[in-house]
Amino acid sequence: MSDGPTPAPTIAFDDFLKVDIRVGTVVEAEPYPEARKPAIKLRIDFGPQIGIKRSSAQITKHYAPETLVGRQVLAVVNFPPRQIGKFMSEVLTLGAPDEAGEVVLLAPTIDVPDGGRMF
Repeated sequence: MSDGPTPAPTIAFDDFLKVDIRVGTVVEAEPYPEARKPAIKLRIDFGPQIGIKRSSAQITKHYAPETLVGRQVLAVVNFPPRQIGKFMSEVLTLGAPDEAGEVVLLAPTIDVPDGGRMF
């Protein structure tokens, strides 16, 4: 069994700072059956400065839409929007693979204010 992908090349700290990762609270979640791979459409509130953004996430193995509302997640908020089928995804919701390669969401372990930037 592999220990996972090879580490990415070393980058400068300033490059890391260009990636804007924020915490937000899921305010709506619904199945996305039209997606090529099973997914859930999310609306995530990132607070007053960023607002509510949409994301398509392939997280159906561990999560049902009704269990996601009210949950805080981490997402990259400064990538350009990406068309996922008929849905425009505005942020990249972050996760890590479990042993089977299925996505497990990344989230704070204690509630924090929406819009807080990861550092």
